[in-house]
Amino acid sequence: MPLTSSPLRRTLVLALAGTSLLTLSIAARAQDQAAATSTEGTTTLEEIIVDGGSGGVITADGYVGKSSATGAKVDTPFLQTPQSVSTVTEAQMKDRNPQTLLEVLAYTPSTRTTAYGFDPRFDSFTVRGFDVTYNGVFRDNLRQPGAGSSLYKTEPYGLEGVSILRGPSSALYGASGAGGLYNLVTKRPTEEAQHEVEVQYGTHNRYQGQFDLSGPINDTDPVYYRLTGLARTADTEQPGVPDDRIYIAPALTWKPDEDTRLTVLGEYARIKTGGTAAYYYDTTTGEVTDFFAGNPAFNDSVQNQGRIGYEFEHRFNETFTFRQNVRASTLDTNADWAFAYAPNADDPTLIDRSAGSFEERLSAIVIDNQLVSEFDTGAFSHTLLTGLDLMKLRYKSLNGYGVSPPLDTNDPDRGEPMDRIPYTERVDQDQWQVGTYIQDQIRYDAWTLTLGGRYDWVSTDTDSTDLVGGTVTELDQSDRAFSKRVGLTYEFDFGLAPYASYSTAFSPNAGFNQETDAPFKPTESEQEEIGVKYLLPNSNTMLTAAMFNIDQENGLYYEVVDLPTGPANIQVQRGKLRSRGFEFEANTSLDNSLSLTASYSYTQMKIIEGPAGTVDNDVSSVPRHQAALWAFYTMPEDTALDGLGLGGGARFIGASYGNDENTMENGSRVLFDAALRYDFAAIDKKMEGLALQVNATNIFDRRDPVCSAGFCYKDQGRTIIGSLKYTW
Repeated sequence: MPLTSSPLRRTLVLALAGTSLLTLSIAARAQDQAAATSTEGTTTLEEIIVDGGSGGVITADGYVGKSSATGAKVDTPFLQTPQSVSTVTEAQMKDRNPQTLLEVLAYTPSTRTTAYGFDPRFDSFTVRGFDVTYNGVFRDNLRQPGAGSSLYKTEPYGLEGVSILRGPSSALYGASGAGGLYNLVTKRPTEEAQHEVEVQYGTHNRYQGQFDLSGPINDTDPVYYRLTGLARTADTEQPGVPDDRIYIAPALTWKPDEDTRLTVLGEYARIKTGGTAAYYYDTTTGEVTDFFAGNPAFNDSVQNQGRIGYEFEHRFNETFTFRQNVRASTLDTNADWAFAYAPNADDPTLIDRSAGSFEERLSAIVIDNQLVSEFDTGAFSHTLLTGLDLMKLRYKSLNGYGVSPPLDTNDPDRGEPMDRIPYTERVDQDQWQVGTYIQDQIRYDAWTLTLGGRYDWVSTDTDSTDLVGGTVTELDQSDRAFSKRVGLTYEFDFGLAPYASYSTAFSPNAGFNQETDAPFKPTESEQEEIGVKYLLPNSNTMLTAAMFNIDQENGLYYEVVDLPTGPANIQVQRGKLRSRGFEFEANTSLDNSLSLTASYSYTQMKIIEGPAGTVDNDVSSVPRHQAALWAFYTMPEDTALDGLGLGGGARFIGASYGNDENTMENGSRVLFDAALRYDFAAIDKKMEGLALQVNATNIFDRRDPVCSAGFCYKDQGRTIIGSLKYTW
């Protein structure tokens, strides 16, 4: 469909132009105000802190998050947010030295990060039983879209932290999942100079160098910079699956006065890994074998991704603040894969393998405009947020399917070189989304009532082309929905805050259903939640607990489907799912240098409506019970062990089913992690800033099988990484 033929698209074009003009006019006004202040020597505007604006502000003390902008799009204390919310802080990340987003989230409640075992291709995970890989990952409070195999990889070294909002949250964010959203907060320029360089060496020939430099450009101009970079070459425990990466992230902040800030954030990354990391599941014995299901000589996956955007904020006066967050991003993926699926009919020592090649490109632009109004009406205090956000997404996919030489069980590690498989199908998809929202946080005495609503319009055009027969199928789809949230909290003087809330979610889905030859329908969900938060008096400790019930319709999941070319693991939509459960989290950083995070979650995830043989079953790879505990302790100064820090953790993952038919089971397991740090300044003050750290995950090298939707993997084995860092 041509761009000019759609009224919705014409509206979007005008809106995009209008927001840019508004930004320029506000910037000009900011300069005028700054000039007036300089002339008169005074200003009537109050000083405010806008670190990251609505995209990245996180207030934390050690491991304990106190407030963020994720729960309400304006900086709000966790005690006043009527949903389960928590943070993985920068201090915790430094102690654990996570190498992937999944490792960052491994100790958070209700988060399942090991459903696909060792698989470095994607940051795939679930929360409260729901897959949030495609519609639950946000970057700086802007949606980070995904489709097909086009999923952005996250480099933890580029993050200041992760702010987590559990449960449906479309009343503010539009397209988001039933389980919640994970807001990845990018490192931003600092007003104080800080610098670090680091080298790492680890298991499987892992070599890595990285740097993080930040501070003012000079002593006079209100301009600050940050430059973060990383280069890595590494093998993995699986032959044919490397873990190579180049990452660079520049950032710049201009702050002409205390009421105006513009931050520009950029990123480029090149990631090379494997097309699959799965193991062969023998359906005749019901066991996961030690045979790699792929073909080591036909297993390349190369992804190039980049983004550029800005966050603008200006406070006009004590009542009004305007913000605009913008990001353009692009992602290109080229991959080959093979998959062993059944014994050869003629030779029992061989296992037949299907194969494929694909090329995908995903590009998107997201714009979020916000106006915050703070005022009183009698005894009631209001923080009123109104906004308009826009998203344009373009997705292209080229796929070819065929066969690979069979796997030889007598020599399973041997690769069989083969040419890329010619493409036989192409999908082109354009999606536009417009959302307008309003939220009022009404405070009276110790009560906070949060009311929010949002309306979304979505237009999706999909062209599917048979490259062999030349036929083209054109599909146009329009969706619209109203999302809402209502929540009530009460804060006692001693730090206890019970709450109750109801919220809904609506999410259009990019991509194409290869099983039905049609676009995916939107996913819709609703949640009831009650909980309590407790910030202990005179102690830097936060305790939270919540009970929830979530119903979802038309969710996306991967399942094994028999296509004309053979079985393939593709995205499908299910009828209705229900998740009920309980979760608990504790975080503390005490004056005695002990920091700790602990969590427990119980999740009952049922298929209410679905394919025959699955109704009333548990959803695959969702354990009923999960628990985690991590602690880090720094030895006191002026003792024999001065400079030494020790950490350790345990992650319990309960039993789950390996498929929706519930005919195969994943056993429970406990994985242990550890850390050791030494600050050389304890030996000699001349070595201040030099530190050695060693981190080990899964220290007992437990590699149990884990199956999801019938595809089987194994837990990542033991990894040990040594880091030498110098900061100044």
